[in-house]
Amino acid sequence: MTEMAHGTVVVQSGEAILPRWWRTVDRVTIGCILALFAIGILLGFAASPPLAERNGHDPFHYVSRQAFFGILAMTAMVLVSMLSPLQVRRLAVLGFFGAMAALAMLPVFGTDFGQGAVRWYSLGFASLQPSEFLKPVFVVFAAWMVAASQELGGPPGKTVSFITAITIVGFLALQPDFGQAALILFSWCVIYFVAGAPMLLLIGVGIVTVIGGTFAYSNSEHFARRIDGFLSAEVDPNTQLAYAANAIREGGIFGTGLGEGSVKWTLPDAHTDFIIAVAAEEYGVVLVLMIIALFATVALRAFFRLTKERDPFIRLAGAGLASLLALQAFINMGVAVRLLPAKGMTLPFVSYGGSSIIATGISVGMLLAFTRSRPQGGIGDILIKRNR
Repeated sequence: MTEMAHGTVVVQSGEAILPRWWRTVDRVTIGCILALFAIGILLGFAASPPLAERNGHDPFHYVSRQAFFGILAMTAMVLVSMLSPLQVRRLAVLGFFGAMAALAMLPVFGTDFGQGAVRWYSLGFASLQPSEFLKPVFVVFAAWMVAASQELGGPPGKTVSFITAITIVGFLALQPDFGQAALILFSWCVIYFVAGAPMLLLIGVGIVTVIGGTFAYSNSEHFARRIDGFLSAEVDPNTQLAYAANAIREGGIFGTGLGEGSVKWTLPDAHTDFIIAVAAEEYGVVLVLMIIALFATVALRAFFRLTKERDPFIRLAGAGLASLLALQAFINMGVAVRLLPAKGMTLPFVSYGGSSIIATGISVGMLLAFTRSRPQGGIGDILIKRNR
């Protein structure tokens, strides 16, 4: 069998897809994701029975559903990670237009499930949240546009990506869903920054964001209520933030023990947005630090592997996806400890939620595809390609 060495990777002609995938993929990242999913199932056994009891289901109804969605997510992650960057880009662009159409039609066909924000489509047996699927495909689309704009005679990709980001933010603000809007805007800023954006432009985006936030505070009761609650010196003891903070204090270093926590009986979103409070109460700071370490490992390994990548599109898309995952985890945990205003955002792979975990599985699959070890052409080859 003929072998050709390119940098640190040996490419074997005729090698089967699965062995080549296993040899080139970041197996440590896969291990971290599986660990996060396992922790989510473990916490589901603690957090979901109270909710199941209130809704008339068997005690582990939500755990079984989470396991089902998780298996779909892990399968999607592996399948997507086997694709080439070109295939990922093509599928992501198609998915982007589909997700944009679904987001635009939410005001007509969507539902709020009594939450006060029209974010979902009711499918009867489950619900679908388009914004969860839009995030990763937008990152890839924006990275493609920005990378294309750097080529000689390329399209005005930076302008197109910015207008697209603002359009998505506008749709999300109408729901309202300011948390997802912030993620979209942040991921675009990361892509633009990595592409070499002037600092003044990013400062300008920050100023526009502040102005937009001020406008939203003045015109959205939903937004203003959350900001006022965050800035208030005292927390209403009957709010989710108060219950979560008390649970974290009660847990201490090693927790109260499996099944001994009480916050799951008072927090309506204990299995989703505030799952970290359940983890802190029953397993203590030890488990929380483990979760933080797993997310940090995934993000840092992705950034490290991307520093060796010479393709601008892959660098931009990978950086955007890694930042998206890390920021969502940070926001979820930051809300629970009152570092940030309440956002209504899940903890990736750990919180309950079909759309969230499947979309995140696809997102990490894309990240794994972009960070796989692959033959790297010489820098001269890239320059020649750009000049053609």
